[in-house]
Amino acid sequence: MKYYLIAGEASGDLHGSNLMKGLKSEDAQAEFRFFGGDLMNAEGGVMAKHYSEMAFMGFVEVVANLNTIFKNIKKAKLDILAFKPDVIILIDFPGFNMKIAQFAKQENIPVFYYISPKVWAWNQRRVLKIKKYVDRMFCILPFEVDFYKRWGMEVDYVGNPILDAIVENETDVQFKINHDLDVRPLIALLPGSRKQELDRVLPEMVKTADRLPDYQFVIAGAPTFTADDYLPYLNGQKIPVVFNSTYNLVLNSKAAVVTSGTATLETALLKTPQVVVYKGNPVSIAIARLLVNIKYISLVNLVMNEAVVKELIQEDCNSKTIGQELDMILHDQLYRTGILINYDELAIKMGSPGASQRAAKLMVGYLRD
Repeated sequence: MKYYLIAGEASGDLHGSNLMKGLKSEDAQAEFRFFGGDLMNAEGGVMAKHYSEMAFMGFVEVVANLNTIFKNIKKAKLDILAFKPDVIILIDFPGFNMKIAQFAKQENIPVFYYISPKVWAWNQRRVLKIKKYVDRMFCILPFEVDFYKRWGMEVDYVGNPILDAIVENETDVQFKINHDLDVRPLIALLPGSRKQELDRVLPEMVKTADRLPDYQFVIAGAPTFTADDYLPYLNGQKIPVVFNSTYNLVLNSKAAVVTSGTATLETALLKTPQVVVYKGNPVSIAIARLLVNIKYISLVNLVMNEAVVKELIQEDCNSKTIGQELDMILHDQLYRTGILINYDELAIKMGSPGASQRAAKLMVGYLRD
């Protein structure tokens, strides 16, 4: 069968690539075309557009790039019609993907949605559009099943694909040696995969290094950037940037500073205590605070429904408060142990690996019925 996948950011590329592996094992004739990234490209098929040209986050940023977004939507529609897929698989990225879902419904092309939009966070009535345009929803967060049920929609919970990625990770037992790091304990900096995240968050992360000179800070480089892209943010400090080894960096670190997103859940499942940070356009944040209907921004706290990890947002996201939280994580053993105990409970809630394979099996089954 012919599958058209659309992922619009780094996490979607990761989960899309694992889903493609699963689809190939369930369907020997699987043929792919997609909007995605390097990981999906490595699984075969044809990449119509790279996600690095698509990822805009925040109300103001989206408005400023509307022309580009509309061009990408038009390109996707024309490309889908030319490819004539048996199904379109949308991966998160709701602002873009819901437009494609509506188009696909008009063209009588089945729509599967893998990794639900965060409709539980704001404007929950968007579920009505999902019910109208999406044929099957495959959820990766346990609380989403009950949420959709309240809206009269049956969904498939397949577990979380992050667990698949973690299981497949090859542990680097000589990580420090292989990356020319010194003997100090490590603190991982995960600033995100968008330039606007680097602009707003990374400078505060970097300044925090001055407050903890007994630790070596290391930046997890995103695949969308090169080492040179990070230099303007380092302010002359010698902070290494490590690419293609984020899991091993986190595993080898005593603590992590993580920009809110999928990486917060990954860091927790890797059992490294963290402080979650986020700083956006002030207007976008003001609008979000009016619209968003959730207590937390990090997936760790959302899944646990309690403040397991500290969240430092907007004006609270500064080197002083980040440093204070890291000091607690590193030097207050009771505080650190509490985080790790909660991480163990989180892992139980998230279930077992195999989400990608379970999703693929269900998808192929629905298509063959």
